[in-house]
Amino acid sequence: MESRFDMMGSETGARFGQKFASASLVIRHSTLPRTTQYLVALRASQINGCGFCTDAHAKDAVAAGETVVRLSLVPAWRHTTVFTEAERAALALTEEGTRLADRDGVSDETWAQVRKNYDDEQIAALVALVAQINAANRLGAIVRNLGGSYEPGTFARVEN
Repeated sequence: MESRFDMMGSETGARFGQKFASASLVIRHSTLPRTTQYLVALRASQINGCGFCTDAHAKDAVAAGETVVRLSLVPAWRHTTVFTEAERAALALTEEGTRLADRDGVSDETWAQVRKNYDDEQIAALVALVAQINAANRLGAIVRNLGGSYEPGTFARVEN
C-alpha cells in the first residue's frame, strides 16, 4: 500500500498544513496537560484508523515519558486502573466527540465529568484538540498517509 497524495507537495496543501500546525500550537501551549493531549490524540486516531497519526502520537508520547503500559491500555481505558478521573473524562469526550454518528453528540454525563475536572481554558483546548485531531485523521485517511516511519519529535520541530 502506498500513500495517494503528498499534501505538502502542493502550494495549497503546504499553506493549509502551515496554518493547521499554527492552530495546533494554541492547544499545545495551553494549560491542558500534555499527557492528556497525547492520550486524546492517540485515542481519536485509533478510532478513526489513521495509521500515521496513531504512530506519531504514540511515539511522541513515549518520547515525552509516557509509559507503554498506559499507551497500550488506551483502547480499553474504561477497564483499567491506570488513568486518572480527569484523563477518563477527556477520553470519554474524545470517543463521544469522534463517534458523533453513533449517538446524539456528547452525553450530559460526560460533559459533567469534563466540567468537574477541567477549567474553562482547559476545556476550550480539549474541545479544540478533539476537533483538530479528527480533522487531521480525516486528512490522513483520505490521502492514505501510512504509519510506521514517523520519527518522534517531528511535529515539535515543525511547530516551534
